[in-house]
Formats: sequence, C-alpha cells, structure tokens
Amino acid sequence: MIKVLHPGFYSTIQDLGRKDFQHLGVPLSGVMDTYAAKMANALIGNDENCAVMEITMIGPKLEFCCDSIVAITGANFSPRLNNSDISNNSVINVSKGDVLSFGKPINGFRTYLAVSEGFQTKIVLNSRSMYQGITIVSSIKKGDELKIHPKNHKSKTYAVIKLRSDYLNENVISVYKGPEFEHLTNVQNDKLFNKEFTISKENNRMAYQLSELIDNSLSSIITSLVLPGTIQLTPSGKLIILMRDSQTTGGYHRVLQLSEYAINVIEKKKAGDKIKFSLIDY
Repeated sequence: MIKVLHPGFYSTIQDLGRKDFQHLGVPLSGVMDTYAAKMANALIGNDENCAVMEITMIGPKLEFCCDSIVAITGANFSPRLNNSDISNNSVINVSKGDVLSFGKPINGFRTYLAVSEGFQTKIVLNSRSMYQGITIVSSIKKGDELKIHPKNHKSKTYAVIKLRSDYLNENVISVYKGPEFEHLTNVQNDKLFNKEFTISKENNRMAYQLSELIDNSLSSIITSLVLPGTIQLTPSGKLIILMRDSQTTGGYHRVLQLSEYAINVIEKKKAGDKIKFSLIDY
C-alpha cells in the first residue's frame, strides 16, 4: 500500500488505455507519454501495460507501507527518497516507511512512477486508467491508499536499457496529412509549416490549443471520427491538438495527425512553449 501524503498538482493512475470501446464513445485515455511509461515498467520487469502514476508539473508526496521496487521516467522533477536525491531511469529499492517526494521541475511536464506489478486500482472497461465519468475518481487525492503488491528488494543486476531523452526538448512536431488536409488553401498550408506556434494556457489531457490563428473560411464538414493526435482547425482559425482523453468524434476539419512519437513529444510542452510542424512524407 502507498499512502498519498500530498497528491501534487494533478496525478493520476494510467495504463495504455481502453482500446476497444471508441465505437461506444469511450475515450482511449491512458498515459500521455507511452514511451516513458513503457520504459518505467521495463526497468523493473513489469508488463508494459501495468498501471503507472502519471505526475503532472508538481509531484506528489508518497509514503510506502511495504517494501517495493520503483522506477521514475519522463520529465525530471528532482525526485527524492527520504530527502535524499535519487535518479530518473534507474531501479530504486524502497522500504516500508520510506517517503518519496519531488522537487523542482528540471525539464518536461509529466513524469511516470512505476511500481512492481503496477498500481492495483479498479479495472473498468479493461483498463485501470482514471477518467472522469468512467472511473469513480479521476485523480489521486490526499489521504488515498493505493494498493500495490509488496516486492522484495531487487538484487544488483548488470542488464542495461538504453533510454532516449532527446525528445524531452524537441520542438519540431512530426505530422501526417489529416483527412481534410487537401481542403486547405496554399496560404493556410504555408502558415502551417512555416510558422511557429505557441502552446496556450488551454492545455490538458483532452487537448492542447495553440495561440496563433490561421485564417479559415472553409465550409463546414459533418461530424467524423477523431483520435488522439488529430489536429483540428476550427472556424475561428484555432488549431486544437487532441490528446489521450479526447472525444471520439468531432465536427472540425482534421487537417493533420500526429505520429505516436509526436504525441509523446508534445505532451512534454507547457504553456508558452514554441513548436513547429514538419510533414512526414509517405
């Protein structure tokens, strides 16, 4: 068991999401950064779909009520165990009574905590991912007791997993053409790929909005399927990048589509960060 002494800004339990229910209008959900989450699980020998804690911007304070092993990947939020600095991307032995906390954000926007065999929250529609309206709770709260399986400390090994961290600071976002890309004018097309865009304050697990506008007089379309990574152009000229908790249908032009890697890159961005789009050739 883990006691939540402080939940941080916005911490949730996530796995790789609900993959078979989009036809019922259920969002995919799951971790925003699939690469970091999978690597956290791999470091301690978990299945890649084991539930992890996704920590946003400000980390929680957690007391372990049993021995375990953990790994932290993704953004560097200056993790500490019993007030001693520990490192991202390593296997860490945790003893009963130990307190894990986080300090100053060094880079990135979300970090991931994996525990042996994953967090044992309730499974709803084949997933432990928290999502308001689907699960009873949508984030962890102060005083929560999170069930985990006790684990004897891991003996020292010499196996190595090479983790990439370059994507934490990338600002060029790789995209494919969306279903309505061909509707764009030459002027709109030029702005999409030659203009720098700013992440606005309106960003969360559902969508990231960009501050700069693109003049748009395109005719409306019927409501159509969307998925995480779809970039919509609204009638007002705003670009909306759908993320893991996005709706399953939308009525705006789907002009671009992020690659899986690009979703992992953009989820690291915070308000005020700059990005540029780069079109992937088929």
